Amino acid sequence: QVQLIESGGGLVQAGASLRLSCAASGRTFRSYAMGWFRQAPGKEREFVAAISRYDDSKYYADSVKGRFSISRDNAKNTVYLQMNSLRPEDTAVYYCAADQDCSGYGCAKSAASSYDYWGQGTQVTVSS
Repeated sequence: QVQLIESGGGLVQAGASLRLSCAASGRTFRSYAMGWFRQAPGKEREFVAAISRYDDSKYYADSVKGRFSISRDNAKNTVYLQMNSLRPEDTAVYYCAADQDCSGYGCAKSAASSYDYWGQGTQVTVSS
């Protein structure tokens, strides 16, 4: 099992940047593909970005491509989401998730149902 704890959320103005962090417990972090999702009030949870366990593939939702960047540091058991040029529509609770079955090279998925472990979320609010 792995426990995930997100941090770095907050209230910012449009155009600002934030970096979210997701710290994972356990020695198997490097075995998991990792993803970031978000959920705005009244909306379903949606995919934001994913990174393979070997850091050889990254995928982004069209809505964040070119503005957000996912990365991981396996030595620190941490995955990051760098968010630039934030917009009011980016306001949501952001969750990180771990996929234990996506262990091959280049494997990273966008479906929330593929992920086995979830953090508690961190709120990001972008004011106009």
